[in-house]
Amino acid sequence: MCGIAGYVSYENDFIKQRDIHENRVRNMGKTLQHRGPDDFGTYIGKHVAFSHTRLAVMDPEKGKQPMKKKVNGKEFVIVYNGEIYNAGELRTDLVKRGYVFSTTSDTEVVLNGYIAYGKELVDKLNGIYSFVIWNEKERTAFFCRDRLGVKPLFYTFQNGTFYFASEIKALFAGKAVEPVINGYGLCELFGIGPARVPGCGVFEKIYEILPGHCGSFSESGFVQHQYWKPKAVTVTDSYLEAVEYVREILTDAIERQMVSDVPICTLLSGGLDSSVVSAVAAKYQAKKGVVLDTYSFDYIDNQKNFKASGFQPEQDRPYVEKMVKAIGSNHTFLECAYEELYDSLFEAVDAKDLPGMTDVDASLLYFAGKIKENHTVCLSGECADEIFGGYPWFRAEESFTINRFPWSRDLEFRKEVLHVQLQENLPLEEYVQAQYDRSLRDTSLLPEEAKIDQSALFSMEQSEFAKLNDRQWKRMLERRERELSHLNINWFMATLLERKDRMTMAKGLEVRVPFADHRLVEYLYQMPWSYKYYDQQVKSLLKDAMGDYLPNEVRYRKKCPYPKTYDPKFEKLLKDNLKKVLADSCAPIRKLVNCEYLDKLMQTTSDYGKPWFGQLMATPQMYAYLLQMNYWLEKYQVKIRL
Repeated sequence: MCGIAGYVSYENDFIKQRDIHENRVRNMGKTLQHRGPDDFGTYIGKHVAFSHTRLAVMDPEKGKQPMKKKVNGKEFVIVYNGEIYNAGELRTDLVKRGYVFSTTSDTEVVLNGYIAYGKELVDKLNGIYSFVIWNEKERTAFFCRDRLGVKPLFYTFQNGTFYFASEIKALFAGKAVEPVINGYGLCELFGIGPARVPGCGVFEKIYEILPGHCGSFSESGFVQHQYWKPKAVTVTDSYLEAVEYVREILTDAIERQMVSDVPICTLLSGGLDSSVVSAVAAKYQAKKGVVLDTYSFDYIDNQKNFKASGFQPEQDRPYVEKMVKAIGSNHTFLECAYEELYDSLFEAVDAKDLPGMTDVDASLLYFAGKIKENHTVCLSGECADEIFGGYPWFRAEESFTINRFPWSRDLEFRKEVLHVQLQENLPLEEYVQAQYDRSLRDTSLLPEEAKIDQSALFSMEQSEFAKLNDRQWKRMLERRERELSHLNINWFMATLLERKDRMTMAKGLEVRVPFADHRLVEYLYQMPWSYKYYDQQVKSLLKDAMGDYLPNEVRYRKKCPYPKTYDPKFEKLLKDNLKKVLADSCAPIRKLVNCEYLDKLMQTTSDYGKPWFGQLMATPQMYAYLLQMNYWLEKYQVKIRL
């Protein structure tokens, strides 16, 4: 993977002021060198300035960027971040059409593909990517982001200039925009966070190209449109046919993503998802006479401190050991001390440019650095729960009776943390509900699902449920299950993919996600819940499709999320440092939070079993979130405009 940045303007001739623009775009690109430590390049044209930092994965010698081609005297220039998994097929077709290749990189496939197919290229790509192509012939900058938004692309405008970058920090380095947040930004941080509204950059005037969108910036203006979204269609496949298709597509996705010119490995937690990926990858490597390298994560003394809960019923290590024995991988157990975890909280903010998933981010950042010592590319089991219905909230009664985000139902805790004046003046609940409602309106439904007055479901008294006949109840549930799938793909998956990209790319590690293959996502979106929960078995489609690869103990293991620390010393460290921050009259966070409430809260025993976001972020993670926020406000010198 890589980092891209640049800007386009039709007001001036950049070539006449090359030194100014070269310096400016270089400064933007230099902030992204963690994403691409292997090479750096810039391009200055009459109306365009590009920079690129490269992580060399395919054709390390020749695949340099920005990459240029001339057609009839007109230049096409690309800056590209990503990996195209069907590059071989596209290359074959382009060669037949007469296109010449001087590298084996997928960057050249994308550039030649755009020249050959134009905007229709986006429908042909299978991969994770964001790119911008300058088309001198049409005087247009064409941009695109992959279907699920695995790779980022932020942008802003200033005085008619379009600025873009893989990360927000590059926009600041280009002096394109200042770090300002308004009331909407505070609603993002305290109401939505650590998630983000799709397309929102939290900072004022900063946006992100939406997943599955492409567009252009020209003298006529800025245009963005959606080229892909999962759509509801009537299912004709039987359950057994669905099992076969899932096996075929998922196996193909994993094997395609094993292609690399640099060392490759997998993450192996001992859970169903990572075990499936690792088992298929191990078999793929064995055909080449290579033993697969695998990694798992945990925390020092976690076995001693672990506390079972409904969200995290057991530890990973026994299951990791079973899988390592089953697939014969070369495994490394990585561990992190609580002091290292705490220090990484702030480096995680540097990586994301925002407060995030606290120790969940920080631990991945730390472990990514350890993996990078020996590997450049890694496969992960991320995204399976969102598409196969693995999270507890897919089955929780509250998800069908409370009309809110299922991973963040109760806003009371978030509101109590706020400064009293903000509690009175910030429309936190209204903002969150509006974003939720807007997202639901975008859900693709079957015609019979769309006819249902779903609002009736959420306004019913308990006694009224008994009056519904089986057909009415079934229809309501089917629509709600479709909505939950939509919400999880567009919100929760997006949050985890952002975490995965920023934390791993901060260490120059490329992580691929086979479960985010768009063919698999769109097929599973069509599947009824009865297929995903066949015979009352959670993620039955995945288990039945890939179960032969796994020991039964792993195949039928209860879901356990990414591990977190239960060390009481970590929570004490969080509390001690948050108390110091709140006692500092100059700490910027004091203007945003209720210090008295937090002081009383820190005197109580934390309940790890009641997350305020997702499955892992309980009260200690709120302390960490506020520490991250204070650091972020100070480092970025964030101005707050209300």
